[in-house]
Amino acid sequence: MEPLDREQEVELARRLIAGEPESFERFVQYFRSKVFQYSWLMCGHREDAEEVAQETLLKVFESFSQIREPERVRPWVFRIAKNACLMKRRKSKFAPAAELSLDQLMPVRTNADGGVRIEIADWSALPDDLLLQTELRDTLAAAIGELPEAYRSVMLLRDLEDLSTQETAQILDLTEDVVKTRLHRARLAVRQKLDQQLRSPRSAPAEMSKQGG
Repeated sequence: MEPLDREQEVELARRLIAGEPESFERFVQYFRSKVFQYSWLMCGHREDAEEVAQETLLKVFESFSQIREPERVRPWVFRIAKNACLMKRRKSKFAPAAELSLDQLMPVRTNADGGVRIEIADWSALPDDLLLQTELRDTLAAAIGELPEAYRSVMLLRDLEDLSTQETAQILDLTEDVVKTRLHRARLAVRQKLDQQLRSPRSAPAEMSKQGG
């Protein structure tokens, strides 16, 4: 199914509220793929993501009569997905024993005076087709997946789902300032991971895939 813009999402929600039969299948097809992608990166395993997507859509349709603002359908769906994912992670056999600290991912360099400053490589000279390579997309997903949950959830909602700062704050029960701070730090950490990948030996992706499989 082709991506929908926010106006098309809202129209789809209105049709579903109005009881149009064909809107049900379109809604499931569209939001299931979005929730699955979010859940896979949040939960870290396909099996958990499948269950979260199913549980989310079931809850959505059980509660659909409660939605009063169709224009807020996307943040409403992802708030349900967030809660389902949190519950799944608590009891999943795939849940990690511990998460990496964000400080382990952050790009830093110590100055001569003992201070620390962030150092990010300039990507402006990189060709666009390089950024679209499959191995780099896989590295991006892996880098996001390594972020601590608090930062990962913000980045997924803001950058992957294109929700506003206000919507993300409401979904995660945070202030907008906290969302902005976490998003900034998450982007820096992920950017550093991608920078390392671009400048690493070509054998690195294969080694990473073996470890992940």
